[in-house]
Parts: sequence; C-alpha cells; structure tokens
Amino acid sequence: MLKHTTKTLSVLVISLFALSAASLRSSAQTVKSQIQRMSAWQSCVACAGVNASGPGASIYTATTSSPTMSGVSRVFSIASSSPYADALWWKQLGAANWATNLRYDIDFYIQLPQNSQALEFDSNQANGNQRWIFGTQCNIAAGHWDVWGNAAGNWISTGIPCKMPAAYKWHHLTWEFKRNGGYVTYVAFTLDGVKHYVNRSYPARRSSVNELNVAFQMDMRGNHAAYKTWLDNVKLTYW
Repeated sequence: MLKHTTKTLSVLVISLFALSAASLRSSAQTVKSQIQRMSAWQSCVACAGVNASGPGASIYTATTSSPTMSGVSRVFSIASSSPYADALWWKQLGAANWATNLRYDIDFYIQLPQNSQALEFDSNQANGNQRWIFGTQCNIAAGHWDVWGNAAGNWISTGIPCKMPAAYKWHHLTWEFKRNGGYVTYVAFTLDGVKHYVNRSYPARRSSVNELNVAFQMDMRGNHAAYKTWLDNVKLTYW
C-alpha cells in the first residue's frame, strides 16, 4: 500500500510540475492583437525603394468594415506614374528588449494580385545596440519567398515557391522568428495551412534605437498599375 501511494504521489507531483511549466510559458507570452485597428500607423514611399530612394507614389490606409473577417480590417492602396514604386507601412508597439521569439500572424486579401511585384510582411526589433529585421516577402513576380539578409542588406531567396495569391480571397499567414544573440533566425512560415521550415540565420545590424513593430509593404510592377490589399487579425506574439 505504501509503495502504491508513493508512486501515485510521484505521478501527481510530475503532472503538477508539467502543468505549472506550461502555464508559465503561456503567461510569459505577450500578445498584441487586432493591430490593424490601432491608430498611428506610419508610412513612407521613398524609403521603401532600392537604396531607400524609390520613386514617388500616392498611398493610402484606413480601417474599413468590408471586406473583413473580424469586423474591422485595414485597407492599403498604392498608385504611381512611375514603374516599380513601393510603399511601406508600420505600427510601433513599444520596446521589448527581452523577447527572443516572435510569431507574426496576419490575414490578407488582395484585389489585383497581377499588379503586385511583391508583398512584404515584417517585424523589427532593436535594443539600442542591435537591430533584428525579420523581413520576408512573397516575391510574386519571381515566384518564391525571400528573406532579408539583415547586415548584408539584401533579399535572399529561400527557394520555397510563392505563387500569386488568389484574388478576392482571404489568406492566412504565420511567420515564426527567433533572435539568437547577434543573429536573426527565420524558423518557419505557414500559409493557408501549409507549413514550410526555413531555418536560416543572418547577422543583425547595428542600431541605437529601441523598438518593436510590425510592417507591411506593397511593391508595384513595371506597368505601375494600382492595387489594394486588406489586412485583418494582425497579431504579434513574443516571449
């Protein structure tokens, strides 16, 4: 009887420890949700282009009730008389120097995907010494996913296909990132339920700022035909 009681207590202690550890991991996460509803989104045009000196464009963003999944989405639009114009929007979320894991979730809906050179989905973190640019893009024109080389300052193909997204349809994207000391690591992404492991790391770059943000960029093709994209359920989880 004593032997059986001791075994039962041991199992109970182990189970409670596992439950406590899982609860701690969950409570240690910070979640910023419905970011598309937040005010004070910032933007730039020239800085989004090659060497931060891209051509001019007319851009716009605002919250809207249609199309939407959550009830409130955010629409982004770009138009230009110049080929290959770009526009970048971002939302600052404050600093989180302690976070070493990030998960970026987003739903997107594109009106005329044939007019898009690429769609870029980013998160940026800096701690006053280093800057980790978690830069990713669906390179629609080239047909593959790219990641940003950070200190090298260039796009690098993952070799993973990124086909032109279907028009007038919601797509769900999740990117998983890690910060390993002075390196950015692209762990994996899941698009419309299909997961791809990337597992690539690149050196971070120097920075004197403290920040954490999410960003979205639209690139135009050579025919500079205008188009719009909607974002919904924008969420950043970090721990």
